[in-house]
Amino acid sequence: MGLFCNGFSLFLIVCSMVVVASGSFYQDFDLTWGDHRAKIFNGGQLLSLSLDKVSGSGFQSKKEYLFGRIDMQLKLVAGNSAGTVTAYYLSSQGATHDEIDFEFLGNLSGDPYILHTNVFTQGKGNREQQFYLWFDPTRNFHTYSIIWSQQHIIFLVDNFPIRVFKNAESIGVPFPKSQPMRIYSSLWNADDWATRGGLVKTDWTKAPFTAYYRNFKADACTWSYGTSSCGSRSSSSFSDRAWHTNALDAPSRRRLRWVQKYFMIYNYCADLKRFPQGLPPECRRSRF
Repeated sequence: MGLFCNGFSLFLIVCSMVVVASGSFYQDFDLTWGDHRAKIFNGGQLLSLSLDKVSGSGFQSKKEYLFGRIDMQLKLVAGNSAGTVTAYYLSSQGATHDEIDFEFLGNLSGDPYILHTNVFTQGKGNREQQFYLWFDPTRNFHTYSIIWSQQHIIFLVDNFPIRVFKNAESIGVPFPKSQPMRIYSSLWNADDWATRGGLVKTDWTKAPFTAYYRNFKADACTWSYGTSSCGSRSSSSFSDRAWHTNALDAPSRRRLRWVQKYFMIYNYCADLKRFPQGLPPECRRSRF
């Protein structure tokens, strides 16, 4: 337990006693595939994933979470990253799994990355929104965050909200709220679709491709043996948390509109050709 002061402009300033995980990668994650291509170093403060022609690599969190705020800083594959995908997401298991996705689609040198987001509920996705970033994500580390509460899912980049997926169960849209999820990340070859629909292939002469991770933080409810660390969902330990109680304030809504106006390049809620019988029901509700 410790004093966590949330002074981000996205939310009201709140200080409260909460459990915040910000230890080492050794303590918080398992390297799950890729052999030597996944590495933890700098005393557990830095992690890297690499991809070559033989294999990619990946890791997952030791803990499962059911609601919370997850932050991770990433520095993406530099140079010609066409054909590669760096995925960073929350997911449960099974055919009816829930999932909250960041996927970074590589591109030719000088062309921007595409940030692909999606939300799966009960095994069904098809809720893609894609963005260009307003900076070069390969030069420095940037923070990519997921806020997951019973009311909404918010995707953030450097504390700028880029997407809000609201709970619309009242109109029959399933929402992820009952399946604990782990944090996963992987770097893999997807040159059959990732860059310009698969027209641009991975240039293996540029391998290995490497992405870096640091400063993982989880202000979240962990799940173990059927029990949440936050207690019952109606308890004060759950409902008093900043990520659970606060919606976007006016400045954050302006930032969201700015990102979606100038940097969004695909929105399933605007794709009438894809949904000729009518857009999904959640698309008719406010993005806030």
